[in-house]
Amino acid sequence: MKKRVYMSLISASCVALSFAAGARLTVKGSDTMVILAQQWAEKFMKAHPGTTIQVTGGGSGTGFAALINGTTDICNASRPIKDKEIAQIKGKFGAAPVEIRTAIDGIAMYVHETNPIKEIALEQIKGIYTGAITNWRQVGGADAKIILYGRENSSGTYEFFREHVLGNADYSPFVQSLPGTAAIVNAVAKDKNGIGYGGAAYGKGIRHLLVKKDAQSKGYEPTVENIKSGEYPISRYLYMYTLKKPEGLAKEFIDWILSAEGQKIVSEVGYFPVK
Repeated sequence: MKKRVYMSLISASCVALSFAAGARLTVKGSDTMVILAQQWAEKFMKAHPGTTIQVTGGGSGTGFAALINGTTDICNASRPIKDKEIAQIKGKFGAAPVEIRTAIDGIAMYVHETNPIKEIALEQIKGIYTGAITNWRQVGGADAKIILYGRENSSGTYEFFREHVLGNADYSPFVQSLPGTAAIVNAVAKDKNGIGYGGAAYGKGIRHLLVKKDAQSKGYEPTVENIKSGEYPISRYLYMYTLKKPEGLAKEFIDWILSAEGQKIVSEVGYFPVK
């Protein structure tokens, strides 16, 4: 099934639009995007007094469910919409949703600052998260049990990681599921034997491993240069979805996000602009 893609036409006139006091917009979905979306909303509301943009997380799946149920204007998602979700929207509203690419993210691998491991191959990550590798010694580290942290199954990051890193294999039953990327970072920062994954914008208190495509390849950090060049092997787009082509406040907000000012915030938060 095909989804409609929104192509923004940004002009000076769109910035000059104003709205009556009390204009509201709801944005719900990806926890990976919460910090970024909150920054967008705060800057936009400051420039447009009288508007209210409410941003909440819960995971990409939660955002799509809210879009289908008509309880959000915009769904934030760290994964593309699924065919079955498109079918539900088409069945209920008569048309496919509109997809907008808003930023690029690198999925970073987090370890404790004292962990001696500096780099890791994709196959080793798969082994760790499927339970085939259980001791840091098996990947060149200390003789210690690996403690796994990951996202809950409503998360787009969970699904992206499973598809692109685990090859759709099942996660180990010993992965401790946490409600957001910040929670994973906090857990790994306190656990010298922990490992976690999440957005490259999150990094306080932990260290990013260099990631290699295979054992013979060079390891790369999730930097803007490495992600844009394709050298860093785990990257993805971050999306917004609407039920129809954006109009009114939703259009102005999304046009502003895709403008130089909105994309500057993408870089400031630690993600990578699509423009």
